[in-house]
Amino acid sequence: MGFFAGIAALCTPIALVVFWIFATRGRRNHPKWEILRRFRYAHRGLHDPAQGVPENSMAAFRRARAFQCGIELDVHLTKDGHLAVIHDKSLLRTAGADVIVEQLTVPQLKNYRLEGTQEKIPLLEEVLEVFQDGPPLLVELKADYFDVKKLVETAVRTLDQYRVNYCIESFHPGVLLWLARHRPDICRGQLSENFWRCRGELKAWQAFAMTNLLSNFLTRPDFISFRQEHRWVPSVWLCRKLHRLKMFGWTVRSPREMEQLEREGFSVIFEGFQPPLHAPVWAQKTA
Repeated sequence: MGFFAGIAALCTPIALVVFWIFATRGRRNHPKWEILRRFRYAHRGLHDPAQGVPENSMAAFRRARAFQCGIELDVHLTKDGHLAVIHDKSLLRTAGADVIVEQLTVPQLKNYRLEGTQEKIPLLEEVLEVFQDGPPLLVELKADYFDVKKLVETAVRTLDQYRVNYCIESFHPGVLLWLARHRPDICRGQLSENFWRCRGELKAWQAFAMTNLLSNFLTRPDFISFRQEHRWVPSVWLCRKLHRLKMFGWTVRSPREMEQLEREGFSVIFEGFQPPLHAPVWAQKTA
């Protein structure tokens, strides 16, 4: 009995490691990556509060386009089924009003101004007009609810109407699962970080699963977008080195940090400075 108990004790951790390796697999070599890798991405647009340019504003997006940067932007579904470009689900931080985006119609949303400026909260199609035939967009779909179908369908339908290069990412695995099942042609990415350090309202099992990227075997992401300060967690190493998945690192806040991440093979999402004009370091090496 002791012999078999010993064998079981030995096999259990091995089985868990094998499952983890299997679970973190993704999808390699999406053709869109050849375009995406050539750019750096301005986090919520190339914003600068000191110059009166708020995050996720049309001014920030036009500024990014002028510098030939790709952009990362955040999308929420409004009450009347449109797509608002804003990070938080509440307008309290950005517009000083304790209201929820999903509970507002577009006319109501347009009554608010960003960070004390005259900038309004843009709709996704307004941003897409600016980026037609331009640098790519990294579109983060914001979903903290179970049924993401309407959000993803609306985003994809809107994006398809414009001549833009884009990929879609989300913290919510359901977004990626919908894309895998219904629009596998779209380049998709799993957002994550070390949720043991930034757990928030997540339950313990959710923090464990998301930190270790255990939903990958269902959603098969084309890339992982991970908080760059947490990039040394084992799941990131596994996805990079064993599964050879593409990687984004967020949010980079200095040129030195940017160069370091690029040398490590990450594409970069940055804020707080103007990027250099030359191509990303790793893109130069692999071009």
